[in-house]
Amino acid sequence: MAGPRALAARLVRRGRAPGLRTAKTVLAAVVAFQIATWLDTTSSPILAPLTALLVVQLTLYETLATGWERVASVTSGVLIAVLFASVVGLTWWSLGLVVGISLVVGRLLRLGPHLAEVPISAMLVLAVGGAENAALGRITETLIGAGVGVLVNLLVAPPLYVQPASEAIAELAERMAGYCEDVATALGGPWSRRVADSLLERARGLGTEVARADRRLARTEESARLNPRGRVARVAQPRLRNTLNALERVHVSLRTLTRVLLDRTYFLPEDDAAAAWSRPAREALADVLRAVARTLHDAGAVAAGTAPPSDVDADRLGELLELRARLADALLVDPRTDPAGWSQHGSLLDAVDLLRVELGTALHPPSTSWAPPPLAGAQRRALRRAVTRRRRR
Repeated sequence: MAGPRALAARLVRRGRAPGLRTAKTVLAAVVAFQIATWLDTTSSPILAPLTALLVVQLTLYETLATGWERVASVTSGVLIAVLFASVVGLTWWSLGLVVGISLVVGRLLRLGPHLAEVPISAMLVLAVGGAENAALGRITETLIGAGVGVLVNLLVAPPLYVQPASEAIAELAERMAGYCEDVATALGGPWSRRVADSLLERARGLGTEVARADRRLARTEESARLNPRGRVARVAQPRLRNTLNALERVHVSLRTLTRVLLDRTYFLPEDDAAAAWSRPAREALADVLRAVARTLHDAGAVAAGTAPPSDVDADRLGELLELRARLADALLVDPRTDPAGWSQHGSLLDAVDLLRVELGTALHPPSTSWAPPPLAGAQRRALRRAVTRRRRR
């Protein structure tokens, strides 16, 4: 029974009505085809619904950017084909020349993923002899499809991806909490090099979850651009970004902590690996990690919006500070008799301190507002750099 429930959760956790994106895509394709049919662009105006289908992307900003790139790619290909068709027909060498020139033009226009559409459009028009009606019809259908795709995505519930991002960040916090609890359990059992290796490998694996949450949040930030409903994303972004940044640094601290455990274990002969960390030190560190896990659960609730920061237990960080002091006592050694152990114990305490600081950041998101960067910001910066270099020359 767990399988159907998990499938249902994946289907409905996107933050919108199930099937909405599919319905929008179908609507855009049908409307584009009907408009192209009324205008009698070509005998089979299939390019209009195809373009509309491809233009309806994840966010409204992507829709506009994709529509512009698609129109540019198709128009470039059609113009190249008309130019060649007026001189030569469709032969093996003219086809190769058209494809080569189309790819060069596409790269000069920086069409990215739409680069292949330039030679595709050129070949299709060249195959019908480059007739003006065929070329004009393809351009018209492309414009119709792009326009319909943009309008449908603008008028029919422009998507916001706040819920997927908050869920991904909350899930990341839960996974980190589970990892901390597993490390605490491992510290209470038999200790060996194999256990230390396994824990470090799992800590590194958390980086994949961090990257996934960052991609979800980047999509949320992009969905706020040009979106009439973008205020929801702009309000949630500071909370989500603050928590994710803190969790990224928590991940680094957990990796550092686990690496210190492994280094000390490998510092001793393999037969003595169990004595790398004393029983009191392992018990104290296990208690610290359990407290970290409880705090991570709270941070996940803050990120998901299910627990306001004011409702989070204010004693969490104080508890961590007390447990850190207990761990420091258990790790106390004379640097003159064990300089390596003194250094490694200090690194372990530093990692615990960083965990406490970052968890405090995760529990207290800022109240500042956020606004998406300007659409032409990158272009303006590039222009300023070019002007500055020219003045220096």
